[in-house]
Amino acid sequence: MSVSYSLDMATEKTALEVAWHLHDAARSVRMFEESVTPELLLDEGAVTQTGLWVCVGEEKPQPWNPVITDLGFTPTASVRFQLGRSRGASDQQTDMIRLVSGLLSRAPGEAVLHFQFEVIWLLRRGGELALNERDDLWPPQRLAAVSQPYRRATHEFSEE
Repeated sequence: MSVSYSLDMATEKTALEVAWHLHDAARSVRMFEESVTPELLLDEGAVTQTGLWVCVGEEKPQPWNPVITDLGFTPTASVRFQLGRSRGASDQQTDMIRLVSGLLSRAPGEAVLHFQFEVIWLLRRGGELALNERDDLWPPQRLAAVSQPYRRATHEFSEE
């Protein structure tokens, strides 16, 4: 079974615009090969140099989606991250944070990065970014990859 994460966003940007912004963020840190395009990120996804698969999609969530019920916003776009087996998880997770931080700098709106609706890594609401307080999720090199001001606060999905 693969380990995967989701960045769910409520933004005025279309999924294609989100893919363009994500592609721009990835290019700024040379994360993808030259052949990767925003359209590829939207259609089938692409793999970073560390083996992290990334794919952008449009969201049309059901009313019972935990992002809606627990966090109070309705996602319109999402980015899926799936860890590859060929490299260490830590490097891929740090790549994920670099991409998310770069995307959040380019695309306004509410956002949550979570592990399968179990652990919220970060939450941006009302323009404020909160990173989970767990140091195992946020070692120094990962904190350094966040370019926005943030505070540390742990948010959770309900258990229902």
